This record gives sequence, C-alpha cells and structure tokens, in this order.
Amino acid sequence: MKTGPKGIWLIEHHEEFRSKPYLCPAGIPTIGYGSTYYPNGTKVTLKDNPITEPESTIIMQSVLKAFELCVTKNCPNINQNQFDALVDFAYNCGVGNFQSSTLLKKVKLNPNDLTIRAEFMKWNKGGGKVLSGLTTRRTNEANLYFLPL
Repeated sequence: MKTGPKGIWLIEHHEEFRSKPYLCPAGIPTIGYGSTYYPNGTKVTLKDNPITEPESTIIMQSVLKAFELCVTKNCPNINQNQFDALVDFAYNCGVGNFQSSTLLKKVKLNPNDLTIRAEFMKWNKGGGKVLSGLTTRRTNEANLYFLPL
C-alpha cells in the first residue's frame, strides 16, 4: 500500500515544514517535514544547509517508503485509513518503536479492536514529557484509524 492523501496531510500538518535543521522535542536533529535522515541514509545534522519546501516533500516521500513497507509487512489486513494512521505513527515514533509496540500487537490480533485507540494515546511524550502537540497527533491518528471508509 501507499500512503494516501489523509496520511500525507497528517504528516505535513503535524510536522510542519522547517527549512533549517532543528532539534525535535526528543533531541534528534530534524529537517523539513520531520525527516531525521535523507534518502541516501545520511542522518540530518544541525550543520546541514537549509532546504526548500519542494525538497522537503521529495525527502519525505522517499523516506516514507521505509515506513510504508514496515506497516505493509506487519499489517497485511488493514484498510487505507488504518494504514495511513499507522504510517504516520511509525514516521513519528520510528520503525523500532512501532514494531515493539502494544499498538502493533493489538492491530495484528484484531485490527478492529476498540482498545487500539488507547494504544495510540500512550505515545504522547517527547523527551519524557507529555506534549500537547503529540496528544493532538495521536488523537488525529486514532480518529483516522477508526474512520469508516
């Protein structure tokens, strides 16, 4: 599967474009639409040159493939809204965190389990602190996940 317009909107809306490298709340160098590395696998550093918004879109679309592959591999029986919500989650939290999450375990057991909503909401911290932006993002992911097609 490929991330649809709703999933792209989630990423762009919550990440917000930044042309210059910055430290995200978890202290990781980030650029553009929340990218922590470039398509060639090089990690973003605070010394990197600024990028344009079109360059950021290209970077996001390229690195998004790894998150799409991870969700596709782990969740073969989900719909487009569920896929988009999980790709946004993995894009924000990382593949490793996604793969070890109770959220993924519950999706694998029963993608329609209503307790999955609460699993999204557990991931609202950055640097050990509850962040209102992450709480909003997790709410939006959960709402999209359970939005009927």
